[in-house]
This record gives sequence, structure tokens and C-alpha cells, in this order.
Amino acid sequence: MFRELLRHPDFLLIDKSPGIGMHEENGAPGLVTLVREATGLALYPVHRLDKMTSGLLLLARHPEANRALSQGFAERRIKKQYLALSDRRPIKKQGLIKGDMKKGRGGSWMLTRSQDNPAISRFDSSLVREGLRLFRIRPETGKTHQIRVALKSVGAPILGDERYGGTPAERGYLHAWRLNFTYGGEAFDFVCPPEVGEAFLLPETRLAIEALAP
Repeated sequence: MFRELLRHPDFLLIDKSPGIGMHEENGAPGLVTLVREATGLALYPVHRLDKMTSGLLLLARHPEANRALSQGFAERRIKKQYLALSDRRPIKKQGLIKGDMKKGRGGSWMLTRSQDNPAISRFDSSLVREGLRLFRIRPETGKTHQIRVALKSVGAPILGDERYGGTPAERGYLHAWRLNFTYGGEAFDFVCPPEVGEAFLLPETRLAIEALAP
């Protein structure tokens, strides 16, 4: 479900497991409720991860921290990096993906050519082995399904992300890998390699992740 990484006086940092949503779904408690129950802490989610996404999640421990951290995300002072795997060859191996997003069918989203309020993602990638590529994504905005739509737009839907055309797998291969920010005058830089998913745990994938520049 989750792994506690840091209990700060103002926030809790966890490693979220894939396959669990942030909030209640079909009567089952969501991640935030489960973490509250397990830790006994009053917690406030300051950002969110999709159900299929694993990795670093920051939860504020009181309203003042919630406001400060939420503002940090809104003003793009909290920097995020994600890892993803795809078994498709992208039309470009690195660069910028930018465009407005609009709702499609059944809860999906689409990237458009307009630039009124664009989703912005920068990415680079490396070949893990034939038929498997590792992507590092730096989203500069926080739109719903932004990274999933971005990689689909370059012809490399995320492995396991069937909503956006990815090849079926035992999980969706998207992971919140790194967070860095300054809070209360202290600099924080957290890195959390993925621990769930056969393709993430391949020796070649682990080496490719370790080779990423800081």
C-alpha cells in the first residue's frame, strides 16, 4: 500500500504502491484514509498520483504546511521527476511536449495544438534493451493524466497503460522518482527508485535508472 520514507514535523513523505487510488472508490477507502489510519496522523494531500502510479507522495501534517506546500506546487517551486517505461519507439527521444489538454471519452484526455493553458513536460530517454525504453519526465505543470498523454503523443504510450494505448502489463509503468524543494529554509532532495514491477526490476532497467544524472 505504502512505505513511510520521512516523518517531518510538517509533512509525511511516502512511497505509494501502484494500483491504489488517492480517495475512496466503490466503498473502499483510498490511500489518504489508509495512511491516516496506519500512522495516526492528520494528513492533507498537497498533490496527487494516479491510481497506476507509484512513488513519492507528499502529505502535509497540518493546514499551514498544506497551504505552503500546495503553493509550492502551484508556483512550480517543487520540482518533480517521473520514470516511465514503454515498449514502443518514440518519434523523438527527448525534448519538450506542450499543448492544451481537453477531455475525451470515458475519462481520458487528449493533447491539442492550442496553447491557451498548456500542459508542459520535458523528457529524455534511453534504450534499456531492444523493445524497452526508459523515460525520465519533468512535468512543469500538473494536469490530469499529463505524463500519460504526453508519452502517447510521441508514440510511446506507457507500458501497462491500456487507457492510452499501452501494451497490457501487470502494472502501469509510471513512477514518481524524485522531488526537490526548499521548505522552512531547508533544502530537500528525495530520490526513490521503483520497487514494484517486473520490468522496473530488470537488471538492465536498474542500471539505466542508476545512470541518470542527478
